[in-house]
Amino acid sequence: TWPLQRARYQALAEAGQRPHTMVVACSDSRVDPATVFDAGPGELFVVRNVAALVPPWQSGGGYHGTSAALEFGVRVLGVQRLVVMGHAQCGGIHAMLHGAPSAAQDFVVPWMAIARDAVRPGLSETEAEAAVVRLSLTNLRTFPWIASAEAAGTLNVMGMRFDIHTGILSQLDDLGFIAVR
Repeated sequence: TWPLQRARYQALAEAGQRPHTMVVACSDSRVDPATVFDAGPGELFVVRNVAALVPPWQSGGGYHGTSAALEFGVRVLGVQRLVVMGHAQCGGIHAMLHGAPSAAQDFVVPWMAIARDAVRPGLSETEAEAAVVRLSLTNLRTFPWIASAEAAGTLNVMGMRFDIHTGILSQLDDLGFIAVR
């Protein structure tokens, strides 16, 4: 990619990044936000983790990788859009519904506990995906500077889902996911 977009990368190197959108996405190798949104270098600021989970705001030290990325994207880069993108066939969602693999107990199980109250027994995978995206949106709004930017109209926060089988990108509304592409 770099040789084909050399001029763009050189401009980004000289001027720095000014992405318009931040995406919180799953680490799943099949769900690359730049590919899903057909974005070029410098257009998206992306943080990826298992199940695209956003933990609630928490003050103090510690290791808060997702929170640090949110702070940088919103407060430093000034993104105008913040998207939580779940997806079909998410291994994290599957682990919440059916149990994590025995080899993924040290970190995956405690990470997925963030969504323990959102994913109730009996939910379908799609319903659980929506519940986790909703929880992440709720947790985003616990960050004071995200809530104030959204209230001021300088930040648009939204939830989405990518279906790996069909390529359909859907936006979350009060009832569920509505296809947008």
